[in-house]
Amino acid sequence: MRVIPIPAQAGITGFESPAAEYCQLAMSLDELLVEHPSSTFLGIAQGESMQDVGIFDGDMIIVDRFETPRHGDVIVANFNGEFVCKILDMHHRLLLSSNQRFHPVTIHEYDDFSIEGVVTRSIRCHRQSPLLVVK
Repeated sequence: MRVIPIPAQAGITGFESPAAEYCQLAMSLDELLVEHPSSTFLGIAQGESMQDVGIFDGDMIIVDRFETPRHGDVIVANFNGEFVCKILDMHHRLLLSSNQRFHPVTIHEYDDFSIEGVVTRSIRCHRQSPLLVVK
């Protein structure tokens, strides 16, 4: 992978050719983004409930099943048959959104609840990838 060392700021009006200087790194995006390949899956975020932590509708989320969930982690869980992406409040047994328009959800003893994994990364695609189109 080639990394071009250009600090770009919003409102940038121009810069020298990116081909002028670059350095070669001996790594792939897989190595950079996925720590436990055999226990990692990708998901597509839906809705606006996690936008204040930077996860927007249509973003790709990288979910690691190997990681032990901790209080305050963003997780993917199966909650009563529905996959949800929420912040885990272990102290109060709550699933929290990061958008104030959504109320906390209490995890009751009678709920069917299982944590599927910890969200370790999110990726925003500015152009839709043909690989992500659901047919």
